[in-house]
Amino acid sequence: MATAHNEANFGDIAKTVIMSGDPLRVKAIAEKYLENVRLVNNIRGICAYTGYYKGKEVSVMAHGMGMPSAGIYVYELYKFYGVENIIRLGSCGAYKEDIDLLDIILVDNSYTESNFSYTLNNEHVNVISSSKELNDKIEEISKKENIQIRKGNVCSTDCFDWYMTDINQYLDRLPKNLNMIAAEMESFAIFYIAKLFNKKAACLLTVVDSHYKKEELSAIERQNSLDKMTILALESIL
Repeated sequence: MATAHNEANFGDIAKTVIMSGDPLRVKAIAEKYLENVRLVNNIRGICAYTGYYKGKEVSVMAHGMGMPSAGIYVYELYKFYGVENIIRLGSCGAYKEDIDLLDIILVDNSYTESNFSYTLNNEHVNVISSSKELNDKIEEISKKENIQIRKGNVCSTDCFDWYMTDINQYLDRLPKNLNMIAAEMESFAIFYIAKLFNKKAACLLTVVDSHYKKEELSAIERQNSLDKMTILALESIL
């Protein structure tokens, strides 16, 4: 069945979906890595493609920016389309000095100050974990493909952290026991909804800027940084 945000019919979307915020990234992944690709959704330009990777059916879909946007698409995929696994490929900002641009982070736990869980499900949750099963598989593939990854906790913010009026106050508020190594804007919502429906979710991030090193990648460099994460995600579903 179609929804207000997704024109795909049930069965058009695979059991495993690889998601990214930018529709152009999703289009690039579909064209470069999948065979027999078909466009199954393009409402509001949030494209979704279904095809095959080494004979395995998989879908790739955009989720937009921020937890509200990602939450809509992930909720519908799990509830209405029978999706079992979602792997987010995203970008992040590093919060540790020993993390370099283009490093890949596999998210263990995601922390947020948001009321996302309270608004959606009437419970206060600020930390949620990814799927151990998916993470273990991705770690296994990283060793097989000789792709270095760093596993750690991240924070999901409600706004782009570079635009905060005083980011140091935000950093001081972060729970020290979680030792958060980076920031992004969607993983908490994805993990929380996965737990709500007893599904699986994981998140791979490429470091595109650094709080401490005051470095930042260009938009084109961000686009090209997806290849290693994409290989990790696709190989992990086989």
